[in-house]
Amino acid sequence: MVPFGRLLDALSEVPDPRRAEGKRYPLAPLLLFTVLALLSGATSYRHIICFLEQRRIVLNALFGCTLKRAPSLNTLRTVLQMLDRDALEEAFRQHARDLLPPAELGRMPVVALDGKTLKGSFDHLNDQKAAQALSAFASDAAILLAHTEIDVKSNEIPAAQQIIAELGLSGVLFTADALHCQKNL
Repeated sequence: MVPFGRLLDALSEVPDPRRAEGKRYPLAPLLLFTVLALLSGATSYRHIICFLEQRRIVLNALFGCTLKRAPSLNTLRTVLQMLDRDALEEAFRQHARDLLPPAELGRMPVVALDGKTLKGSFDHLNDQKAAQALSAFASDAAILLAHTEIDVKSNEIPAAQQIIAELGLSGVLFTADALHCQKNL
């Protein structure tokens, strides 16, 4: 099995927003190669393009692609900005769920829910509250299953309920902070 082959399969479910004439580069491999570039330390579009230029032949051979060259910086940026954010998020969530090991008899998989405040997001001058995010982490598999932004006018309780519903997992033990110990949910 090719490493990251399952991720490529999950990314192939993301709808391509480009017109037929603009599909010089197949979307799923382009997304996968972008993820691999980011995992390798790329921090900008230019670094992603450098990664693709340097490793294009190996990536083509490994994933059965036929990229003749790396896309231009503008092409990559345009494709990534046009993507349906929710479809991309769902592809990553589906891939993470597929990586979960099967439940063992008498033992429930554990998913930890935890909210975090994003450092530096609080703005005193503009009276802006700090941004918060909630993550669902499968501890046995060491996989982040999902994350979502917490509404600034609320707290993480409704976000946790939403993320549990969206994950659609059964037979799983969810853990959370004491904030979630409410009588009426």
